[in-house]
Amino acid sequence: MAELYTGTQAAQLATQWRRALSANAAAVTLSAICNWRDRGHLDVAGLDDQDRPLYALDAIARAELATRSRALRLVGIGAP
Repeated sequence: MAELYTGTQAAQLATQWRRALSANAAAVTLSAICNWRDRGHLDVAGLDDQDRPLYALDAIARAELATRSRALRLVGIGAP
């Protein structure tokens, strides 16, 4: 079975990816992960022992990619 990540871990991974593209200007918060889930960009792959959602790495990557352009524009990177 593939490794699953908590919302906090998912935010850390997505932040690493975004910062690699934005010279450390963009970050992803736990709140953003929850928004991605609520908006249908990120599917829950399971629950941890405290019933918190867990996410698969490929799903995190797809959600980050789907929301990247807007996020980078919000921090002043990319086309207006």
